[in-house]
Amino acid sequence: MPRKILVTSALPYANGAIHLGHLVEYIQTDVWVRFQKMRGNECWYVCADDTHGTPIMLRAEKEGITPEALIERVHGEHSRDFAGFHVGFDNYYSTHSPETRACAEDIYGKLKAAGLIEVRTIEQYYDPVKQMFLPDRFIKGECPKCSAKDQYGDNCEVCGAAYTPNELKNPYSAVSGAKPELRNSDHYFFKLSDAKCQAFLRRWTREAGRLQAEASNKMQEWLGAEGENKLTDWDISRDAPYFGFEIPEAPGKYFYVWMDAPIGYMGSFKNLCEKRGLDFNEYFKPDSSTELYHFIGKDILYFHALFWPAELEHAGYRTPTKIFAHGFLTVDGAKMSKSRGTFITAESYLKTGLNPEWLRYYYAAKLNGTMEDIDLNLDDFVARVNSDLVGKYVNIASRCAGFISKKFDGRLGHTDAAWLQPLREAADSIAAAYEDRDFGRALREVMALADAANVVVNDRKPWELAKQDGKEAELHAACSEAIEAFRLLTLYLKPVLPKVAEAVEGFLGIQPLTWTDAIAALPAGHAINAYSHLMTRIDPKQVVALVEANKESLGAVANATPAPAPQKHAEKQENAVAAAAAAAESGPHITIDDFMKVDLRVAKIVDAGHVEGAEKLIRLSLDIGEEKPRQVFAGIKSAYDPAALVGRLTVMVANLAPRKMKFGMSEGMVLAASNADDKNGGLYILSPDSGAQPGMRVK
Repeated sequence: MPRKILVTSALPYANGAIHLGHLVEYIQTDVWVRFQKMRGNECWYVCADDTHGTPIMLRAEKEGITPEALIERVHGEHSRDFAGFHVGFDNYYSTHSPETRACAEDIYGKLKAAGLIEVRTIEQYYDPVKQMFLPDRFIKGECPKCSAKDQYGDNCEVCGAAYTPNELKNPYSAVSGAKPELRNSDHYFFKLSDAKCQAFLRRWTREAGRLQAEASNKMQEWLGAEGENKLTDWDISRDAPYFGFEIPEAPGKYFYVWMDAPIGYMGSFKNLCEKRGLDFNEYFKPDSSTELYHFIGKDILYFHALFWPAELEHAGYRTPTKIFAHGFLTVDGAKMSKSRGTFITAESYLKTGLNPEWLRYYYAAKLNGTMEDIDLNLDDFVARVNSDLVGKYVNIASRCAGFISKKFDGRLGHTDAAWLQPLREAADSIAAAYEDRDFGRALREVMALADAANVVVNDRKPWELAKQDGKEAELHAACSEAIEAFRLLTLYLKPVLPKVAEAVEGFLGIQPLTWTDAIAALPAGHAINAYSHLMTRIDPKQVVALVEANKESLGAVANATPAPAPQKHAEKQENAVAAAAAAAESGPHITIDDFMKVDLRVAKIVDAGHVEGAEKLIRLSLDIGEEKPRQVFAGIKSAYDPAALVGRLTVMVANLAPRKMKFGMSEGMVLAASNADDKNGGLYILSPDSGAQPGMRVK
């Protein structure tokens, strides 16, 4: 029976542009949803702009517009960017909606009735000029540990210390610059420390499949050992002035943005249900047989794997089937940087003329269903897309389609050759990889099939058969079978390349491809249409232009953009890096950015030999996951016999500038430990642990 599935991505904050870091998540989710729909499942994908909070209010005030006008404008910008990258939401909505308000009030009322809401008086900094209580990220001062100036109210970016705003020395408001005053205020708390919440979360976070193993382990750290109560109650209210939903029967008190943001999933789906005639309760009742999946960044696990399921459970709703967390994006081995032009907006990528499906493919090829960070290496991006998508995949159709049109009236011959059977049988294993979000494995298998198909095409040489008399039947078979191979590859790539797949469906004159179409071949006599080119190669100059464009445009944006949202925990990751960098400047150390400039890769030694005329060198041929192995000359002859090195894994510096030697070009450097007094010649090449694969980044 078809599954009924509801899928969400984290809600982008309505205070800035969509950038390539955001797109990792939305592309990952979209690929998975498209795959589910190809499998015949009823799968709904909803999302919304996260629209509430102090930063939204202050930015609107600075621009001289209402918060409502700001979020409406940003919603249009976000919708444009997502559509540009073919992210196919079934509903893209806003948390500032009547549906989200109704759901938030409902959940709050049920938690209150269950005795899980408590009002307490707290002491908080107040800006006497702006006449508002200040969130932690809007209070600055001197670090209480190292006395560094201009530090935020929750942690120091120089020494990394964590503290409360009350501990800051010489605090001031980041909004007005005024000295803040400590004042009392009544706040509303969700009692996560309650025994029933603790018991539920211990059970829920350990249930098989709810969370990835690394995420489940992190939850246990936050929950503490059995009998230990490490969770604190959660402050879910903020004082006026605040842009959000007012708490029922609590004038001047508003739901904290992280209270109603996840509820925005429900609001967006409820809005979709009203438009499509779906049953909201079928998906959110406690005993629902439907599936609910959240795709999120690992920086917001705390909210999605603790607060959110606890809210749902104790308000009488179903909890998520699974939560899928992913890592962060780095660019060229370092965090995205406005000064380097690698903090790239979605809009600028599209305006530069880069094909969005190039990025969709590259991201998918890197994703494996874990919480590991992924790196957008711009040189590798160009090389991989050009090699895989143009050199391997599109190349099959471009070399064979013309002969079908010119010589056989656009009609295929038989397409059930034995060599195509492995391509059909791969459907199940590729589907399993997509289901597990191991898109990298799926695409490696697809490209291996493309390699096999190209070998057949190269061996049969249709371009030569076309010149020979009496070879028409052989030519017809060779080209028809190649087109069938191309159809199967397109089917497997369709979740990643939806627009290319749509063009191929038009070229082949077929209905939209579904996963079951792998079973049967196109029949003999099937008419195809004229072939037009499907994809061009990336010109490296386009990527250079993209980086330059973001250096120019984002320099001004960096100065104009208000303080980022206080609830986004990715900032803390950035602060930790900044702290490490600052510490490095004060001593004989390198910074983390310096280290990340060195591109270390796992390499497989596929060949090794002596270098004639060289006393110390061995010539190595190293596979690092590229189209062809690299040649490296290594001064390890005193310690190793070349024959004993073949097949071993080692580590190499992949971004070392190539060096022309009299023996040839050396394209990198292998790493070795040395000890001049050692009887082995003082050299030991490094070997990664078992399970490492050629091309993996060493970080």
